[in-house]
Amino acid sequence: MSLDQTVCEDLKAFERRLTEVIASLQPATLRWRMLLGFISVCTAVGAWHWLTDPNTPAVSFTQSLCNHPFFAIASIILVILFMMGVHRRVIAPSIITQRARSVLSNFNMSCDDTGKLILKPTRSRHHEN
Repeated sequence: MSLDQTVCEDLKAFERRLTEVIASLQPATLRWRMLLGFISVCTAVGAWHWLTDPNTPAVSFTQSLCNHPFFAIASIILVILFMMGVHRRVIAPSIITQRARSVLSNFNMSCDDTGKLILKPTRSRHHEN
C-alpha cells in the first residue's frame, strides 16, 4: 500500500469517527435543548404572572415568591441547569466541529456541521524569482 493510499484511508477513518461522534451527540443535544426550552418558557410564564400580580409590589420579595411557587421553582431549576453546564450541552456538536475545524485548518482542511471533511484547494507554493 502506497503512502497516498495510507493517508487516504486514515482520512476516511478520521472522517467516519468524527461524523460518528457528532451524530452520537445529536439525540442528547436535542433532549437538553427541549428541556432548556421548556424550563425557559415555564420561567417566562411564571415571571409574567408574578410581575402582573397586583399584590407583588405590596408584599415582601420572599412573600411574593411564596405566592408564586411555579415561578420560584422554575427559576431555581433554570439556575441549577445553567450551573450544571446545560448551555455547553446544548451546543456540544458545534463545539466539537469548531475545535475540529481549528485543528484541520493546519492541514488545509475543514469540516461541515456533520463532520464530513472538506479539502481546501492548495495554494501554489511556486515563488517567482
